[in-house]
Amino acid sequence: MRALLVVNPAATTTSARTRDVLIHALASEMKLEAVTTEYRGHARDLGRQAAESDEIDLVVALGGDGTVNEVVNGLLHAGPDPDRLPGLAVVPGGSTNVFARALGLPNDAVEATGALLDALREGRERTVGLGLTSGTPGTEDEAVPSRWFTFNAGLGFDAGVVGRVEQQRERGKKSTHALYVRQVLRQLLGEPSRRQGLITLERAGEDPVTNLLLCIASNTAPWTFLGNRPMYASPRASFDTGLDVFGLSRMSTASVARYGTQLLTSSPERGPHGKHAVSLHDLTEFTLHSKAPLPLQMDGDHLGLRTSVTFTGVRRALRVIV
Repeated sequence: MRALLVVNPAATTTSARTRDVLIHALASEMKLEAVTTEYRGHARDLGRQAAESDEIDLVVALGGDGTVNEVVNGLLHAGPDPDRLPGLAVVPGGSTNVFARALGLPNDAVEATGALLDALREGRERTVGLGLTSGTPGTEDEAVPSRWFTFNAGLGFDAGVVGRVEQQRERGKKSTHALYVRQVLRQLLGEPSRRQGLITLERAGEDPVTNLLLCIASNTAPWTFLGNRPMYASPRASFDTGLDVFGLSRMSTASVARYGTQLLTSSPERGPHGKHAVSLHDLTEFTLHSKAPLPLQMDGDHLGLRTSVTFTGVRRALRVIV
């Protein structure tokens, strides 16, 4: 097997020595070319090169969710074709690693490499669905390029938190769960409209859902992890279905306490619920419109402000080694 290993040298939970060990382990089982990313978007460029090459059977992403997202967007730049395109394998190296853990991989890079090698020897793989966002025709964002996400995307409050975290990381702060919690509190205190949201969700054949403060589209469950604790915004979300949506139309102090507690105690059987919570399952396509520009995040990467985004759930988009 011919494989390309995409290595993010800034991955937060792997040292240079650990990466060397992992590279040697993978190279013992396949014809391996390892490339270290040098700039933002480099992993996407490498994924695209692999997709356009006839020489690569597998792309291995060693890094966090951002690295995986870039590789996937490179592989699928011309659209999904799991029977022709190289497969994807993930070795988690970030602080959260939602995609890898949702696939059932260990969160430790060394253990995940062992699991990957076992899967390759035994021929274990699956084809998963993904989410795709695009600019909505007829809006000021219609020219925004399409982008794939592997586990979730959010417009509004949660994307604002991601943006705050990225600002702190640019100032030299380490990406920790405590950092996220602090930024959640700061985003909450700075939220200009906590009682009536700006977002409207529209889908064909249904009444619009209005006045949402946040809207999270999930491609799998859990939504994220707080340390080792999984958190389920949309417990029924799956790689084998369309997209699930969780939204909130109110964020008063009492509402935040209620839904925050429900998230912390959520399970595969029950997620947040109540008068101001919206839960939708297995959607193929929907559009989010906002009365004012709001932050958008995908797979934990802040992508700036948007007023309208169209979401599509694409089944059987990518072949992964598990």
